[in-house]
Amino acid sequence: MAQKPLTDQPVPGTAPAAAPRAADKIRRTARELFYAAGIRAVGVDEIVTKAGVTKPSLYRAFPSKDELAAAYLRDYDAEFWQRFEARLDNAGRDNPRAGLMDFLHNLGSRAGAPHYRGCGLSNTAVEYPDDSHPARKVSEEHKQKLRLRLAELAADMGADDPKLLGDSLMLLIEGAFVTGQLFHAGGGPARALAEAAERLIDSHLKG
Repeated sequence: MAQKPLTDQPVPGTAPAAAPRAADKIRRTARELFYAAGIRAVGVDEIVTKAGVTKPSLYRAFPSKDELAAAYLRDYDAEFWQRFEARLDNAGRDNPRAGLMDFLHNLGSRAGAPHYRGCGLSNTAVEYPDDSHPARKVSEEHKQKLRLRLAELAADMGADDPKLLGDSLMLLIEGAFVTGQLFHAGGGPARALAEAAERLIDSHLKG
């Protein structure tokens, strides 16, 4: 029997995979640096050096560092919703509480990781108070959507006041984003996120 080629070897007669485009390298590198150190702390020179591209290639893909920051956050936003909705799907759309709790348990665990830096979108809102900044706009749109989504889930659970429960859950989530950066050992207050949410939800389902 012929031996199958190893997965890291090219198959004869096939074209090699295309090398990552400069714009993709820049986007990935910017995300890594922006999340770890903050957008303001990272310069264009550092991004292009680590990405292994030229500065002109950055400006061909992104008109400015501000627009690159906005692109980073749009990617962050898309990935957040993919993970969030996947947990709801896994639990079944007829059981929104189970899906949300799965998300919150996971967030509480991640918030205790040594290199956890919270939510990149929340961090950006603190870095850029100007509502007209491109990155700030992406952050605000994301948070507004999250607020509405949590209220929808609260209504689906049968909460007596869906908007209040949704807002309360959002406060817990944002608190986990922040305290996770301050209390790495053991997770700090974020480790209580899921239990606090359970009790909060129960209080809105009584009566």
